[in-house]
Amino acid sequence: MAKTPGRPPRKPRLQSTIPRAPPGFRIDRTVAVGRHPILEVFPGLDRLPPATRLEADPGRRAQLFRGTLVEIVDQDMWMYVAPREIPKMPASVRRRWQPVIAPDEDCVVVGAGHLRESSELILFLDIYHELCHVVQRRDGANLWEPGVGYTKRWTEVEAYRFVVGEGRSLGVPDAFLREYLRVEWISDAEHRELLAELGVAPA
Repeated sequence: MAKTPGRPPRKPRLQSTIPRAPPGFRIDRTVAVGRHPILEVFPGLDRLPPATRLEADPGRRAQLFRGTLVEIVDQDMWMYVAPREIPKMPASVRRRWQPVIAPDEDCVVVGAGHLRESSELILFLDIYHELCHVVQRRDGANLWEPGVGYTKRWTEVEAYRFVVGEGRSLGVPDAFLREYLRVEWISDAEHRELLAELGVAPA
């Protein structure tokens, strides 16, 4: 989930010479650590074209944006959807990662540094990636399927496919998409596999 358990400290991602996020995408970078309605952190997110592509039914779309929260945490990380309960994971990962748990709510957890420092485009791609996961889980998907590698999870591939398509509609080049998909917890071979699956040209 952009991104995943056990990740190392957040590293800078490509920030310059990239297209801007679409007009109308807004971020309140000043919101305090804690839990907020998603439209307080990303005002107007529900009115952008990707919101309709993500959820075509107006009632379900309104429910999605009305019912999803964002929790800002003072940790060096990107984003993930808070699990309902502690996911099954190797003990070594579990020792390094203490996830926010949200048993009864859809909550996207966002690192404060990511919110305040990352480019608008990266935050645009990341938040819609996570909203894909919220929709998937509402439709019955297990986002934390045990024993399935990150690049093998259909939920991850589908969410990345959605935001890669959104990026391309904005003119984002494959060079940027390659780096966006180079997340720290997958191997070079898995990265190549993900590029091939999503039709992003390798270097």
